Amino acid sequence: MKTPKNIITGITVLIGSFLLLLPNISNAQQLVYRPINPAFGGNPYNYQWLMSSANTQNQHKESSSYGYQRDPLGDFQQSLQRQILSELTRNLVRDRFGSDFDLNQQNSFEFGEFSIDVTPGIDGVTIRIFNILSGEETSITIPNING
Repeated sequence: MKTPKNIITGITVLIGSFLLLLPNISNAQQLVYRPINPAFGGNPYNYQWLMSSANTQNQHKESSSYGYQRDPLGDFQQSLQRQILSELTRNLVRDRFGSDFDLNQQNSFEFGEFSIDVTPGIDGVTIRIFNILSGEETSITIPNING
């Protein structure tokens, strides 16, 4: 005996409706976030482990060449040496060229192995220092202050 399609469809709809009306049983749990880092409320005993882990991953090593540890007495000594050498340089230039030495005039000088050319221009004064023995050359331009 064959059952008509309408009866099977009706039974399927009836079972489906019955299942939808049943209360849903579900299991749930409360999600709780527990920070690991003590700076954000985590366990303070995690600090040492986190610090050692960070240090082993750190590829940047601190060196003393960056000047973090400055010596005030050494700084004073260097400053004093710079001032003395600067004053000696001023005196030598004054004695060699006179007190009316003017950078606005074209001049050429030779000191031992160095040849110094002073050339005034529109952009400023250009000082060219040439090492006669090695062939090295340095050029310094002092810009005009009066624009």
